[in-house]
Amino acid sequence: MTAAPASTPTLSLLLREGTRPEHEAAESSGFVEQLMRGELDVAAYADLAAQQYAIYGALEAASAVVRHDAQGATLVFDELTRTPSIERDLAFLVGEDWAERITIHPATEAYAAHLRGLGDDVARYAAHAYTRYLGDLSGGQIIKRMMERHYGLSVDGLAFYTFDEIPKAKPFKDVYRERLDGLALDAEQTARTVAEAKLAFRLNSAVFADLGAVHVR
Repeated sequence: MTAAPASTPTLSLLLREGTRPEHEAAESSGFVEQLMRGELDVAAYADLAAQQYAIYGALEAASAVVRHDAQGATLVFDELTRTPSIERDLAFLVGEDWAERITIHPATEAYAAHLRGLGDDVARYAAHAYTRYLGDLSGGQIIKRMMERHYGLSVDGLAFYTFDEIPKAKPFKDVYRERLDGLALDAEQTARTVAEAKLAFRLNSAVFADLGAVHVR
């Protein structure tokens, strides 16, 4: 009896499994662990929000570019847009003059510059969108609860982690993974997407390292 051919792993599975070491390294950074344990302060969280402002500004500029591509458009959802939410958070956490008061750290500048260099490369864009947005809908919700518990934040200051237009995260994440898996990428493009996602986590870890150097308990 002839064995059935092995099925080809989906892109979403390759991304999840291929980035596991980098993902775990980012989650276990000293800054993240201290913030999540309530060992820092609201200023540290505000600094994180400032870095997110630079990162998501660059990512969502890339979204505007790939939206003109038939495949890229399938990965762009208006309800995922985070930049206006981060601006609201910073106005609450820092003040209305937050744009003049925040500091963007070197690793964040490098991360944002990399995102600005994606151009119309859908394979590379998919890696960064997957890393950021699915992370926000998953582990980001744990961060939200910890910020509420340890730092007394509620609706104000946590708009970034609040997806009003996505009442149920799991069905949305399922759709997003289906869109990823539906991209018509060849083997080289798929490998490039996984490599880019691994890099995205390393870039994020570098941002946490910069934050950890500033916010020492």
